[in-house]
Amino acid sequence: MPILRRIVAALFLLPVVALMATAQDYRIRPGDVLQIEVLEDATLNRSAIVLPDGQITLPVAGTVRVSGRSLAQVQADIAQRLSPGFATTPTVYVTLSALAERPAPSAPRTIAVYVLGAANSPGKVEVAPGATFLQALAQAGGASPFAAKKRIQLRRVDKSGVERVYRLDLDAIENGASGGSTRLVNGDVIVIPQRKLFE
Repeated sequence: MPILRRIVAALFLLPVVALMATAQDYRIRPGDVLQIEVLEDATLNRSAIVLPDGQITLPVAGTVRVSGRSLAQVQADIAQRLSPGFATTPTVYVTLSALAERPAPSAPRTIAVYVLGAANSPGKVEVAPGATFLQALAQAGGASPFAAKKRIQLRRVDKSGVERVYRLDLDAIENGASGGSTRLVNGDVIVIPQRKLFE
């Protein structure tokens, strides 16, 4: 039974240990807010925002460069700077009380679409998000004179990994039918087959 208790206790401690390891690896960035505590002198306790130049300013310790350093490194640096004013090296704790706002990931500037077969310039085509079938085809140089325009395929793999094939008739689209404004997504493949002999 004691072995089972040890295993259960170890399982509960794993997330805490992982979180502590992550915190030790974290590198401070401008905009982060640090909480500094000095056990021997509570008047030195404070919250400090990391300035754009990567520094914080503390009484007695002065200006401390913190950006790019770990919490443990900053903690040791502040303790060393404060030690001349104490009989022994003071006990300093530095914790992260708030993370700087991180910029939201920007939307992709282009998406990749692949044009195969009887296009004038087949291959990978980079188009803007939301581009249409006709825009991508135009960027690939259009259909060649040998293209089977009535049998063009748009192949798309959905998030579950299932490929769907949509048939497009370029002749009908050129005559006003719908389909040319089909919006493309990243990874779409446009297949333009060669014309058969009497097609």
